[in-house]
Amino acid sequence: MKRIYVFLSLVLMLVAAVVTVLYLRASSIPILEPAGPIALAERRVILITLALCSTVVIPVFFLLFFFAWKYRADGPEAHLKHDPDWDDDSMAAEFAWWLVPSAIIVALGILMWQSTHALDPFAPIVSATPPITVDVVALDWKWLFIYPAQGVASVNLLEIPENTPIHFYLTADAPMNSFWIPSLGGQIMVMPGMSTQLNLMASRLGDFNGYSANISGKGFSGMAFTARSVSPGDFAAWVASVQASSTPLTLVAYAALAQPSSYVPIAQYAPVDSGLYTTVIDNIMLPHTMAGGVNALPPGTSAPYPVSAPLPAAMTGTPPPVGMHIGTTTP
Repeated sequence: MKRIYVFLSLVLMLVAAVVTVLYLRASSIPILEPAGPIALAERRVILITLALCSTVVIPVFFLLFFFAWKYRADGPEAHLKHDPDWDDDSMAAEFAWWLVPSAIIVALGILMWQSTHALDPFAPIVSATPPITVDVVALDWKWLFIYPAQGVASVNLLEIPENTPIHFYLTADAPMNSFWIPSLGGQIMVMPGMSTQLNLMASRLGDFNGYSANISGKGFSGMAFTARSVSPGDFAAWVASVQASSTPLTLVAYAALAQPSSYVPIAQYAPVDSGLYTTVIDNIMLPHTMAGGVNALPPGTSAPYPVSAPLPAAMTGTPPPVGMHIGTTTP
């Protein structure tokens, strides 16, 4: 009878393992299917961490079931052999359950220290191809991508060339949010009145899902976008098509776009007002005070954070330093 229970337990564990493997093979898990060097390095950290933790977790679960079966109430071992001496400490046991977890913590600490510096989001990606700058603005509830060098912008579509570093400047013109493309790299927080940076690169062609990773209101579920990696030639063709056929993204057009809306379809704009990204940040810090306090919005219109007149020429064209508010002198 005992052998039957053991056999059934082994069969159950084997079936569970097979089902888990089949599920993982059939499922798409972006963080485990990296499409860029940053995501690949992050997956390595995840797998090493999982392996280190498993050295404790797996034996613990095995021993849990083993002792539960061996010393069950109706089993012979419970009465014949399980008679512990609570005053007799085992140095070997003490050594094992203190040394092993301590070694794992030390290894994890070294891994985290190295990977945190190696995967610094501000660190540029080394590549023979010059990077492309993209300004990102998190709105309610959509993402605006501005390509300052190309003079174009898009909503909920991030078009990037393959094997080309992308240098993001990111902010929010809405509640604090989190920018995340799991297939390309980890998330980074974006906040109103503040600019941060992120460097990513796609090493293969394809469409990758981008998300808002921070709950930001009722339209949060519809705040998704597509990151599309294309060949450099296709990227140039896309930029040319947007420049030839899109609607200008002026301050007034931006104010209308900034109105809360969810599940917004892809939209494209060209040309884009110079310094728009900087203007958005500056207006949160100093509303209605830029360029002599002239508000660029026509009467009767409003936005979550009203956009002011363009900045003076000396302040346009270059995003603010990382972590710096416009108008301040310290991060």
